Amino acid sequence: MHTTMRFLILLSALCPLLSAFSAEPMNVLFIAVDDLRPDIGCYGVKHAKTPNIDRLAARGIVFDKAYCAQAVCSPSRTAILTGLRPDTTKVWDLNTHFRDAQPDCVTLPQHFRQNGYHTSALGKIEHHGFEDGPSWTEPRWFPSGEMVKVDEKDWTKHTVTKFEGVPSEFANPLEDVAKRKGGKAGKKGPSYEVSPKSDDELPDGAVAAEAVKRLAALKAAGKPFFFGVGFVKPHLPFVAPKKYWDMHDPETIPGPAFEKYPEGTPDFVGHTNGELHAYPGVPAGNPLPADFAKTLRHGYNACISFTDAQIGRVLDALDKEGLADNTVIVLWGDHGWQLGEHGLWHKHTNFEIAARSPLLIALPKSSTAGKHCAAPVEFVDVYPTLADVCGLTVPQGLAGMSLKPYLENPDAPMQKPAISIYPRSSKDHGGSLMGYSIRTEQWRCTFWRKRNAADIGFTELYDEQNDPNETVNLATKPEHAALIESLKKHLPPVGSDFAPKKSGKVAKTVGASKSKAYDPNEPRDKRYDRLYPGKPKLNETGYLAGQGGDKAEAKARFVKLDADKDGFVTREEFISSGKK
Repeated sequence: MHTTMRFLILLSALCPLLSAFSAEPMNVLFIAVDDLRPDIGCYGVKHAKTPNIDRLAARGIVFDKAYCAQAVCSPSRTAILTGLRPDTTKVWDLNTHFRDAQPDCVTLPQHFRQNGYHTSALGKIEHHGFEDGPSWTEPRWFPSGEMVKVDEKDWTKHTVTKFEGVPSEFANPLEDVAKRKGGKAGKKGPSYEVSPKSDDELPDGAVAAEAVKRLAALKAAGKPFFFGVGFVKPHLPFVAPKKYWDMHDPETIPGPAFEKYPEGTPDFVGHTNGELHAYPGVPAGNPLPADFAKTLRHGYNACISFTDAQIGRVLDALDKEGLADNTVIVLWGDHGWQLGEHGLWHKHTNFEIAARSPLLIALPKSSTAGKHCAAPVEFVDVYPTLADVCGLTVPQGLAGMSLKPYLENPDAPMQKPAISIYPRSSKDHGGSLMGYSIRTEQWRCTFWRKRNAADIGFTELYDEQNDPNETVNLATKPEHAALIESLKKHLPPVGSDFAPKKSGKVAKTVGASKSKAYDPNEPRDKRYDRLYPGKPKLNETGYLAGQGGDKAEAKARFVKLDADKDGFVTREEFISSGKK
């Protein structure tokens, strides 16, 4: 009896340890939404129609002050996926892959893959054209008629396979890009459309439908998974089925509270709304006519509701498959979006409305579900957070911190400020500048520092507590001098924003195909196969990867080579161009 009792006591002591080792690994559902500002019910927006995101919020924590690394798609998404800031990845634009500077970087999904997870993704997770082979167990799926697989060792080698997908989000014939002046390649339709199509006839609906299928397959496979589901709306153009437009009364959607630049702030901190004006039918000049602006805000909210419905389908499938009790759900927008605030549209600034985006994290059976966290956090925090809550080692060298303390206590105080950046140029303030924006609980201070130098050309300071619309730049007020000096300590070392030469590893794989000097007599077919081995067609980014010399000239060549103006240069188009 005595021996039995000792055994039971020992077993009791070991139970927690045994449970920890036998615990089933948690899955991750990683939901990305493009260009999503916090116009969502759970963020207190009264006109929002977002019941599905709101029910996700009831499962987890809503981070009220979550900020992107840079308010543009590729730098922001790269930061989330690598856990590194743009100054480390050297991704400040839409034309650079992070493996140029960080060839050995282990991404967030790659880390899970290395720890026995099945990693897969649908739709837009990385920025379009910058898929990363080592991150994923299986080929990426897109609702655009293509499946892209990236070589495990060389991310520049893309294999493109056609499949039945969604051909276009527009119901009506598209305007020929070649007939437009000043438009960007690929922007073939208007800035908005009340679509007569069903959900699944549009790309994001097709993503949701595929996600439902994949969740069933993942359940059947019985392996822990990291599953990325990326939605493009509410990114321009604002195309959504009519029922989502009908959900909103445009008269109840408020316009911006402040439509001018902040007092004491020069024009270079903003832009001229170039992304919006690239679409046909957008009235020239700024500000936009009031009626047109109202329609755009209507379309943006319709697209949010459309995407919300697709998210609801994914959440329903997670519940139906019995996976919800063992899955961490993260929903994030890659950056905010200006709808006329400061007279600006889209992103591309360091203002609060562009840098702030939704972040929701739901842990199964959380005791803090439904609460909000007011502390500033960053999207570079997502990587260490997911590793931490899933019981994986948090890699060394990440820029962010685990948000697990906030998940356990949403009222915990700020641990660090949030940092966002944006590059600009101003002849009056030092030439080429990098704007480093430091966001504390109350303040947003942006230092416009000369690239690769210590000199600060201009400073902005906004009291986000008492002036949330950023109407007045307080940086020149003597009473704030000490505050500004204290915030300077968060600036990165001088030279952080300097782009080095491409790494040897990637340069070797990229340059191998174009090491031969240009020969004007080289046959066009041989030249194509040398520069782009195994690639039946190229988007602009893919074409530029094989071109040397002036990038602007290379872009102009791409437009000429794209004979049918579909946004791609095929091998046949490349060869035939040499016969003219």
